[in-house]
Amino acid sequence: MIIVIIPVMVLLLVILGKKIPYIGGNIVAGLILTAFISLLMGGIFNPLDWVKAVIDGVDRIAWVLALSIFGSLYSEAQVELGTVGTIMSALKARFKDSPKAMVMCIVLVLVLAGSLLGDGIAASTVVGVLTIGTLASIGLTGDMICAIIVMGASMGSIMPPMTQALALASALVGTNPDPVFQMGYFSVGIVVLVTCIYIYLFMLRDVKKIEGLTDKKASEILKENWFTMIPLLGLIIVVFFRTINGPLKFDFMVRLLSAIPGPGNANGEGGFYGLLTTIPILKGISNGIVLCIIFALLISFLFPKVHKNAGAVLVNGLKNVKMTLFIQLSAGAMLGGFYAGGQIVAVQEFAKGLDVNVLIWGGAMALTLIGMLTGSQSTAQNSIFSFFGPALVSIGLDPTKVALAGGHIAAAGQGAPPADLTTFVVAGIVGGALGEKVDPLKSMFYSLPMCIMLFVVGIVALYI
Repeated sequence: MIIVIIPVMVLLLVILGKKIPYIGGNIVAGLILTAFISLLMGGIFNPLDWVKAVIDGVDRIAWVLALSIFGSLYSEAQVELGTVGTIMSALKARFKDSPKAMVMCIVLVLVLAGSLLGDGIAASTVVGVLTIGTLASIGLTGDMICAIIVMGASMGSIMPPMTQALALASALVGTNPDPVFQMGYFSVGIVVLVTCIYIYLFMLRDVKKIEGLTDKKASEILKENWFTMIPLLGLIIVVFFRTINGPLKFDFMVRLLSAIPGPGNANGEGGFYGLLTTIPILKGISNGIVLCIIFALLISFLFPKVHKNAGAVLVNGLKNVKMTLFIQLSAGAMLGGFYAGGQIVAVQEFAKGLDVNVLIWGGAMALTLIGMLTGSQSTAQNSIFSFFGPALVSIGLDPTKVALAGGHIAAAGQGAPPADLTTFVVAGIVGGALGEKVDPLKSMFYSLPMCIMLFVVGIVALYI
């Protein structure tokens, strides 16, 4: 196990040791250094073999990279089109006489935004900023506003179809993401329900009636701006029909690409789609969820408001996801190093000698702790779940449930005190908007029940 312990310790030292010169606290540097050490400790000294290992690792998570790129472009197109603004305005108009119902709607809109953007910080900044004035007008403190925005956006970020947490967990255990996403709708839905009850009962006791909203009815707002909902509805429809089981199941984009002439692949998948699945790294685009997002993105560009600003949409979309891509590419390099260097096999063999309960609880606590210390579920997954997940699969657990648990538990650690990055970002935005000091740590404690629920759901997934 020494070939496992040393690379992991180096990774954690770089990530947590912020005072280390040049690379301290740099996740990308930590992941790349860990990949290099893993290869050397595995007895791989040929630079050509290093390149092969990196390509193999990136190829394993290629669809996660594609999801991030096209998801960011799609979200930027929706901002340009005004989809989220339409939803928010309609909900405000519908529930203006009931402040508690209004807050519940805001949370659900944030969940929706997070599920479409796939990133809690993005959802908080793009959509959450629109809700600050409304939440402040009903008497909520800045700390509470920050927590509500973070909880809604964070729950949305793990909700399919754009969930980076479940996508990364699926890639790390090498399982088909579709059933993980299908279960994710239900499991995250439970977390959303319980969190909404918590917010309603404990955070909205003294709210007052909303003032200063439009006199327009929700139906009037939707009637005026219905066209902004078309790409979103298109995405919902194609995702629905490709994920259901039975005679109505229909994967539109796969059928479309398969109809384009091409050599196909060894699995019998024909046309251009079959060819695409055989190209290393680029085959990430062939993932069903990614293709659905591309479909919705293409619909968005049919609207003048979007295609006239196509350059800005593309530049801003890629700019927003740049750092995420660097981290994911580095994580792919590390993953390739782990497989080529023998670290994954070593952990799997070691895990076979452990009691299943020791492995589940020990790994879950380590995953949560790293999430708490780094404020990042992706860092927690890349550093811990890259071993923990395959180890659970090696002792006979269902890979789908393991991936589901990994995404939930890592997200639980990310949101818990003391280092949630999303909370720090939102606290600054809320504080600036209200002209008052917002305590991010206090906001994290307001969000703690959501984190506990995420952890519980993750553990339950490993025992059912």
